[in-house]
Amino acid sequence: MNKTPSNGTRLIIDETDYIYYYGYWIRYYQPLTDTLSNRKLLIDSLTRRAFHHTEAGISTPGKSLDQARIAYESETNPARKRVNAAMLAGSLFHRATDLFTSIVDLGELGVQVSRDNELMRQCSACFQEALKLGKQVKHYSGCEGIDEIWGEPFKAFTMTPSDFYESRFIKIAQSKRDIDMIRDQMVKTFNANELFTACEHVIQNYADASKQVAETMKKDDIIFRIWPNFVALAEALDTFEPDLPDDADQLLLMHTGKGQALLREGKRLLNYIANARVPIPLGTQNYIDKCKQYKPL
Repeated sequence: MNKTPSNGTRLIIDETDYIYYYGYWIRYYQPLTDTLSNRKLLIDSLTRRAFHHTEAGISTPGKSLDQARIAYESETNPARKRVNAAMLAGSLFHRATDLFTSIVDLGELGVQVSRDNELMRQCSACFQEALKLGKQVKHYSGCEGIDEIWGEPFKAFTMTPSDFYESRFIKIAQSKRDIDMIRDQMVKTFNANELFTACEHVIQNYADASKQVAETMKKDDIIFRIWPNFVALAEALDTFEPDLPDDADQLLLMHTGKGQALLREGKRLLNYIANARVPIPLGTQNYIDKCKQYKPL
């Protein structure tokens, strides 16, 4: 019997370096050397990533921090206050990255800035407050927040690059697990309806492509093979048409339409997880519950 690898085990598979975490082999990328300039690059990249995956309009400049805070504190309507909280969180993130840029610039001039320096303390405070307010920030789909993405720049500030990369590998393993869970439920749901059984292989292939996207950095040349396949399979699910009988009545048409909408919703959820590279637990559970309620006529 083959022994289960330990977390962190490395292996070359088809000339590609992989690392093992919690049941999954994940494409391995070497962490950056731990320097201030490399940390800045990582934090800047993660900050852009956070705003890319969250709702529009919250990427508030750091120089607008005071105005964002006043607007948040003065707003009384709960729905609007949530958005103001998200905008304040965005401004805090930008202020933190502005401060860290200044620290890196000073370091390049030969001025050493310790962890106890006022600039460092302000930077840390901004990251921590942004992280706290991040629970008010939603994914761009509006379905729920993604705390894991919002917390990544702060993790990169406090962790070594090696520790940060390990945390990302773990999140990718969890994302792959949820992709498999969604795939299994989709296959079970649509195989129970003979009008949808033809889409099983597309679901399987799209889930596999989603896991590849989740583990692959965009700077990796392999993305030019992985991404087109991912998009093409998504389009196949979007355009899938059940083979309805010519005499299909209105009830069957309505039921089939619901099935097609459910299929596309599953495709979107897999897309969200693959691109965010973190689990979306609330959306995943809600979708699985919807699938269980969809029964053949």
